[in-house]
Amino acid sequence: MDSISAMSSLIFFFCSFFYYVANSSTLGVNYVSPLLKVQERERAPSSVQLTAAYGVLNRLIPSHFSSFEFHIIPEEHCGGEFCFNISNHPGSARDGSPEILISGTTAVDILSGLHWYLKYWCGAHISWRKTGGAQLASVPDPGSLPAVQDAGVIVKRPVPWSYYQNAVTSSYTFAWWDWERWEKEIDWMALQGINLPLAFTGQEAIWQKVFKNFNISSSNLDDFFGGPAFLAWSRMGNLHKWGGPLPQSWLDQQLILQKKILARMYELGMTPVLPAFSGNVPAALERVFPSAKISRLGNWFTVNSDPRWCCTYLLDATDPLFVEIGKTFIEQQLKEYGRSSHIYNCDTFDENTPPVDDPEYISSLGATIFEGIQSADSDAVWLMQGWLFTYDPFWRPTQMKALLHSVPRGKLIVLDLYAEVKPIWATSKQFYGTPYIWKVTLLFFFCASDAVFNVIKF
Repeated sequence: MDSISAMSSLIFFFCSFFYYVANSSTLGVNYVSPLLKVQERERAPSSVQLTAAYGVLNRLIPSHFSSFEFHIIPEEHCGGEFCFNISNHPGSARDGSPEILISGTTAVDILSGLHWYLKYWCGAHISWRKTGGAQLASVPDPGSLPAVQDAGVIVKRPVPWSYYQNAVTSSYTFAWWDWERWEKEIDWMALQGINLPLAFTGQEAIWQKVFKNFNISSSNLDDFFGGPAFLAWSRMGNLHKWGGPLPQSWLDQQLILQKKILARMYELGMTPVLPAFSGNVPAALERVFPSAKISRLGNWFTVNSDPRWCCTYLLDATDPLFVEIGKTFIEQQLKEYGRSSHIYNCDTFDENTPPVDDPEYISSLGATIFEGIQSADSDAVWLMQGWLFTYDPFWRPTQMKALLHSVPRGKLIVLDLYAEVKPIWATSKQFYGTPYIWKVTLLFFFCASDAVFNVIKF
């Protein structure tokens, strides 16, 4: 494939981000810039990221391991943004030398550059295994890779994060995955440029340790945790116990798996998102703390409205235990994992209607959730799905504002993951000024002029 003539002939083409991959609002980038600086300081060293990037290359196309050379470059080389740069290797004329040099601000950027090159210069396709997997037969043999234009190609991210997954993916898709399958998925994420994935595996083992601090035994949690294929709804307070109980061996194995997942994500320069406490508690908490303010939510599509599974327990935000439990949960994660990326997902009333529609109550709930997170991590940012605003007519403008404005601006980010069908940002004045991430179909423009062809934005 003649890359210059083929690419120059493409004036417009469309590219859809995969399901639940989105770009963040450019209006909100300034609000989260302090966190971006913290994450830049704490990102894995270049040597670690390069090793991780070469590992992905070797797993993807080992026959061409020596055909590429990777470099980490500072953001200043990209005008202060995240980017990758594809160029012909200066030593490519010599036998056995790398042919293509790919530089990027993180390992994810490098690998998305590798994918870009394989796709648009070699006609390859990299997808999930169920949709074809890595189709690399069109890639020329080592020593015959197509050259890019002399000026090289620079691709910049217009915003810092590309998000992936939603809170139910763990049960829809990931419930029975082992490390081998997770490794393939993380490789796929990096090649697609994803750098903000949820990391929800193993949290039940963390909760077990947290609730032990509050005198709740492991056996008491048999009524709290759902089975692996139903954990998403157990975690969000929609149901409890259904499909359980969870054996201790499974809890321990999932925690080990989570540590491997997080380690690889950090090595690649990703920003994994950890869970936080929303107020969903086991029934046993009411017995251990009889004076605690605990209420039961309504039925959520549960079989026969059976109380064994429905009507989960919610700790009131005004109860002092709320912040204490929220803080302990974040601290336990930091203890187990050694670090975080300072972004935590917490979904309040996801497909459950709040017991009170008083804006002051809703505001106090949001403020207390964030207080529990921030008291353990001063750099914390709360990431919340916007699905509840789409699903439940309870959320009128006054109630939405009460929740969205309950924390300082820049400390809450909303995921508008149904935006391709029902964009909430368009009907809520862009979430009333709260930074958000939305799902879009993007248009790419290629100019045939060599003078500007080397700069492409996505």
